Amino acid sequence: MNNKLSCLCLCLGSLMTASVTADTLIHAGKLFDGTGTSLRNNVTIVIEGNKIAEVKDGYAKAGNDDEVIDLKNSTVLPGLMDMHVHLSSQSGPGAYLERYTKNEADYALTAANYAKKTVHAGFTTVRNLGDIYNETVALRKAIDKGLLEGPRIYTAAKSIATTGGHADPSNGMARVIRPDTGPASGVVNGTAEAREAVRQRYQDGADVIKITATGGVLSVAKSGQNPQFMDDELQAIVETANDYDMTVAVHAHGKEGMKRAIKAGVTSIEHGTYMDEEAMDLMKQNNTYYVPTIMAGKFVAEKAKIDGYFPELVRPKAKEIGPLIQDTFKKAHNAGVNIAFGTDSGVSAHGDNAQEFGFMVEAGMSEADALLSATKHAAAMLKIDDQLGSVESGKLADIIAVNGNPIEDISVMESVTFVMKDGKVMKQK
Repeated sequence: MNNKLSCLCLCLGSLMTASVTADTLIHAGKLFDGTGTSLRNNVTIVIEGNKIAEVKDGYAKAGNDDEVIDLKNSTVLPGLMDMHVHLSSQSGPGAYLERYTKNEADYALTAANYAKKTVHAGFTTVRNLGDIYNETVALRKAIDKGLLEGPRIYTAAKSIATTGGHADPSNGMARVIRPDTGPASGVVNGTAEAREAVRQRYQDGADVIKITATGGVLSVAKSGQNPQFMDDELQAIVETANDYDMTVAVHAHGKEGMKRAIKAGVTSIEHGTYMDEEAMDLMKQNNTYYVPTIMAGKFVAEKAKIDGYFPELVRPKAKEIGPLIQDTFKKAHNAGVNIAFGTDSGVSAHGDNAQEFGFMVEAGMSEADALLSATKHAAAMLKIDDQLGSVESGKLADIIAVNGNPIEDISVMESVTFVMKDGKVMKQK
């Protein structure tokens, strides 16, 4: 019996030894850890599995089984977070015909391609604010299982609109082919349908709720800023989302629809083009975040100059609204509104997300604060700052690196050289 026990103990000991995971040490020449505005020099980040175990001053000596990643000539940062993307599509002259030519699988494969571009650009977490067939729910699951390379996705699945509103998928169609839309397809009228649509998103596997509280630029509809939800509908959406612990993101250009949404208790305002002082004051009072998407505004304004790029109904809206967003951002930043980084990529090209940093700095935000908007503040808005948003002990190991110093030259963020997500290296030059 003693011999059998001895043999069993030896076998168990062997199994336990085999399961021990060696540490990964990142030697960082400079570290922007996401907790403040300054850089730390000559730092070691100790990673165990998918988490940061320790952040030490100096270059720690590696053990025999440890892996060392040499980033002594780089600036290391937390994985970046883009709070407004659309992974399933990208704008172009033929984009408005795609809903008639693409199937669910086409959108899913397109999204997989853009997801890889996004994570390789250093954005390890994104909030996907609207898709077509819930394809980003499937994409999130595939990425989480390790079947595909891509960022950590928090998806709204299909956006919620009112009839004829910015996210009504039947806009612009002849009556003979116009589908019968309702809460399942994200079109609501009245409080009962508003609640049903939120519950439908929950059933579909969405993580967050996205609504279009005003008209939009790229929808085939005349107004880009009219309010499109009543107060009771907005209240019903927010209350129901709160029951499911879901945050609410709000597309809004016009100030009246924006103010209604803020008063209802939404989490964030996207774009915010015609935001005025009253709206800014309401946002500060209600701790509402602003996600500016400056580069989307600049992109559509530029493309509106090209004949045939947008439908003629869209073109004047793009010319008028697009150029205004950067100035709105400047006013909101100066007023002290909470700002989280977001690009609306899918309007502009996926993978170019970091260009937004340059526009933010150009409008008067410091380089460090621009970086915090895509790390610490984005994580706080998503209510995941206990897991992500900074390089600290106990956080998930989402870590990127760039050559140069982004506090001195923010443009270096457009050339990410190293990406680690959840403790796994996804890009290393």
